[in-house]
Amino acid sequence: MSARQRQTNDMPLVKATFRELGAVTIIDLSGFFTIGESCAVLHRAIQESIGRKRNKIILNLRDVTAIDSAGVGVLVAAYTALKARDGRLKLLNPPKKICDLLELTQLSKLLEVFAKEELALRSFDSSQER
Repeated sequence: MSARQRQTNDMPLVKATFRELGAVTIIDLSGFFTIGESCAVLHRAIQESIGRKRNKIILNLRDVTAIDSAGVGVLVAAYTALKARDGRLKLLNPPKKICDLLELTQLSKLLEVFAKEELALRSFDSSQER
């Protein structure tokens, strides 16, 4: 499988890199996703994928150092937008701090979280919907 990549650098502290593996888009994120422009980068990255009819999205959070309530709002909006289009949003490699936030907000019950990219990719093939 070949990966097509594009990079968005709106601020030095945040980055979104796109990879397309078959029908799945992986968005590798890094930086602080807090209220303001950094959350706008996250929102635009997701909306760009949805706008291109890419409805299977994995957000790789391995290099995300912080996410606040605005970032959580972007995740919920993305989940809702994808679900309305028969799509799915999954999270990959969230740091412990973000896992704790997902538990606290109960988003861990809504969003599937994976530690390995291969498992996240394969989960789109399963017939079980969450």
